[in-house]
Amino acid sequence: MEPITALAVLDDPSRRGMYAHIRRVRRPVTRDEAAEAVGISRKLAAFHLDKLVAAGLLRTRYEFVGGVRKVGRAPKVYEPSGAEVRVSVPPRHHDVLAGILLDAVLEERAGETARDAALRAAHRHGHELGAAERARARPGRLGAERALTLASALVERHGFEPDRETPACLRLRNCPFHPLAARAPELVCGINRAFLDGVLDGLQAATVEAVLDPRAGECCVELRPATP
Repeated sequence: MEPITALAVLDDPSRRGMYAHIRRVRRPVTRDEAAEAVGISRKLAAFHLDKLVAAGLLRTRYEFVGGVRKVGRAPKVYEPSGAEVRVSVPPRHHDVLAGILLDAVLEERAGETARDAALRAAHRHGHELGAAERARARPGRLGAERALTLASALVERHGFEPDRETPACLRLRNCPFHPLAARAPELVCGINRAFLDGVLDGLQAATVEAVLDPRAGECCVELRPATP
């Protein structure tokens, strides 16, 4: 798949919206559901979905939704292909990781390990983002659910795919530093957690904490109510 092909296909707002919806729900989606998600007709949705398949962004098969067999032919369903593209949705933010590591090198203290310096720099970067968002939104005192809502909107703008599994749990469905995380998972996951800890501290969201909860194919961090 050529990156320019993916970019051209996703330039259309209906295709971009359906692709984002299919990634977000994390299960096969029918043409009817995709059409409803972006407010277009089923026929037009089929056209755009097939363009996404041709570009290698989606794959398709025939199956009954929910595994329940019905009379007639199984509908065509669509799901992410799993293909890695340089033009990515959401975008990778290697510049954030690079900035953290550069600051760690420049500001490493006497007697401090390189890893500790990186974690400290990551927390500061996150804190600056969180504090800026708090100054902009002026949310007042934050309970856990409101804090998760604010954090979700913020991290989504910085390359994460937040998924509110429950009102009190925010999963991050991707790692914005992938594939670098695969080379040094302990270091990068630690930086990721420190960065998100900093975001929460900057938001003054003491009711929420970032915890390591690795799952295959997802970010290693989950945001949940702080343990008393």
